[in-house]
Amino acid sequence: MKAVTENSKAKVYQEVLEQIRKFIEQNDLSPGDRLPSERYLAETLNAGRSSVREALRALELLGLIETKQGEGTFLKTYRPYHTVEILSTFILHESRTREELLEVKKLLEQQAAQIAMQHITEKHLIELKQNLEEQESGNEKHFHFFFKLFTMSNNNLLLKVWQLIEEFSRTVHAIEYAKSLYIQLLDAIYAKQKEKVEEIIEQLYENICRKV
Repeated sequence: MKAVTENSKAKVYQEVLEQIRKFIEQNDLSPGDRLPSERYLAETLNAGRSSVREALRALELLGLIETKQGEGTFLKTYRPYHTVEILSTFILHESRTREELLEVKKLLEQQAAQIAMQHITEKHLIELKQNLEEQESGNEKHFHFFFKLFTMSNNNLLLKVWQLIEEFSRTVHAIEYAKSLYIQLLDAIYAKQKEKVEEIIEQLYENICRKV
């Protein structure tokens, strides 16, 4: 019963966030514009005030709105993808979604490694190996390593998609990668060994898949 209640609350919360997003778009609100009161939004969106309050708090925590005492709530910088970031808090609680997230992350990183084969230089090789020695945290090591590979692709959209997926995955996966695998992967990329690269990335994710 508790699980049903929590799922119901999450669904209402998601709906309110989506309605607020549409309200902002439909009313063509820009940074600096004032949002209606909590009461007005609750009535207009046909939602409970507590749900509206929680949604506004989430938007404020993300830096999308700001509340000025005695003046009201104002829009800061709004971009549609921020709603995805908020909803991910709930979406990623689904087991199947977590598995799919991990699969997408792996596929993106395999693609980045393949593209990096075409651009990697000896200078890149030395720099990446040095960075691996300096980074201790599994999360940070992985992020900085693949961030460098993605920047080699000169595809900013691909990089942004991966960054979003990477950020989401940190909330649901305990990441532990062996440094030796990164070294092997880097050497395989530099040697342009496509099959070896795919094999090593599979190994990187093998232990995580068992935990999901």
